[in-house]
Amino acid sequence: MKQSIIIVFLTIPYFLFSQEPDDIKTHGLFYKGSFAATLTINEDFEIGNEDDEVLINPSAFFINNTVGYQFDERTSIGLNAELDWHSKQGLLFFPTYLSLRYNIFVDDDNIFIRGGYGRLLNLGSDFEKGTLYKAGVGVQVFDGDYKNSILFGIDFSRKRFGFRQTEKLSSVSVFLEFIVF
Repeated sequence: MKQSIIIVFLTIPYFLFSQEPDDIKTHGLFYKGSFAATLTINEDFEIGNEDDEVLINPSAFFINNTVGYQFDERTSIGLNAELDWHSKQGLLFFPTYLSLRYNIFVDDDNIFIRGGYGRLLNLGSDFEKGTLYKAGVGVQVFDGDYKNSILFGIDFSRKRFGFRQTEKLSSVSVFLEFIVF
């Protein structure tokens, strides 16, 4: 009886304290949702003209969903599904791609670089088929408990599509993302 009481009193603290979560989560699965836009300068804009023209116009919009895995404080990969609409060209793309993000500076806010490669899926007559290359740089800002975060920065993307992928579309976009960890 004494032995079983001693075992119970020794194992209770073990189970109580082993369930305490880490203060900072450094690895595991995450979900990321993002919105990005490519901005162009309006060539018809004149200072002082009262035609309600604006200097900067959006020319493309990107909506992205990512499921990924963070290996450590610096490295993560993600599987992305994105919808791209280029309004000036009248083009629709649905890229699925694998991305890699590496945090160059790890601190309260991380500075990172990232890249990706994938395919443009042909989901119908409105969508173009081809390949996608992506590279970017940005900042990751954490919430109070260092689990969820907001990312913002710029991305360069190149899409190759058309007959034998001879048509190319390059764009620089500004992104805003939210990660749930």
